Amino acid sequence: MFYSLQGEGARAGRAAVFCRFSKCNLWNGREASRTTAICRFCDTDIIGTDGQNGGVFNNAQALCEAIKALWPPSSAKAKPYVIFTGGEPALQLDEPLVQQMHEAGFEVAIETNGTLALPAGIDWICLSPKSTAPLVLERCDELKLVFPQDDAPPERFVDFNARYFYLSPMADPHIETGEDPIKQSNTQAALDYCLQHPQWQLTLQQHKLLGID
Repeated sequence: MFYSLQGEGARAGRAAVFCRFSKCNLWNGREASRTTAICRFCDTDIIGTDGQNGGVFNNAQALCEAIKALWPPSSAKAKPYVIFTGGEPALQLDEPLVQQMHEAGFEVAIETNGTLALPAGIDWICLSPKSTAPLVLERCDELKLVFPQDDAPPERFVDFNARYFYLSPMADPHIETGEDPIKQSNTQAALDYCLQHPQWQLTLQQHKLLGID
């Protein structure tokens, strides 16, 4: 868990507490199995609970209190905001935790691959489809498609019930910072696609460009 600025999509630049759950249903997080996974381009460590402010929380109230502690106390005019991400947060996020966060005054967002049902009450849904994985979600606030994916082209999602449509250029998952010729090429391709199909907007990982979490 960490406090930072959202770096992508419709809410880029907004302060948030990020709560990153371990585990995903489309990749086990082990490099040896990347080539046989449904999602092969993940650049996130999703194994274990020893990350920043990490741990195992036995109930929703304990996790809620840990999240609350990361929100700055001097922000009375700003709505507290938490983003549950992963991995695939829908494996662990449940209605009691969403309810606890609401009772604590937080707006609740999720970044999900859309293959699992979500608990009720989530305020903002960012859907990022992966490869051939079938979607169970029927709507979202923003659809953020990593681009290009040969088996998940933008054309497949043009009629999806979303408020915003974004293309996020695919990066080399083994490069954290510095020169990434794959991403540079994909950024140009995404830019060209957005110009030709203005339903889609380009989103870049500003947090990586700025060197923040």
